[in-house]
Amino acid sequence: QVQLVESGGGAAQAGGSLRLSCTASGFTYSLYIMSWFRLAPGKEREVVATIDRDGTTTYADSVKGRFTASRDNTKNTLSLQMNSLKPEDTTMYYCAARYYTEHQYNWWGQGTQVTVSS
Repeated sequence: QVQLVESGGGAAQAGGSLRLSCTASGFTYSLYIMSWFRLAPGKEREVVATIDRDGTTTYADSVKGRFTASRDNTKNTLSLQMNSLKPEDTTMYYCAARYYTEHQYNWWGQGTQVTVSS
């Protein structure tokens, strides 16, 4: 059974930090590209960060320099370190996995809420 389980969301003040985690199970994690998405009400889904199998990362311009994604292929985990948080970072965050040869995401987590107050 495939599972992606996020944790670590919560509340923070502007300028603060949070660390999100995603634990994967039920598939060969090292063969999948992992991403963090966020979806705010009334807005389109945004890919926040993508990390390839070898750890190569790409980021949305809106989080570049503030967020850092990492993965541990031995523990099947994905992380997102979020620093210098802004109120506009407030929304649900999701981790997702796609097989490295595919363009569509195969699996999604249930999401974790991040709330940043000014």
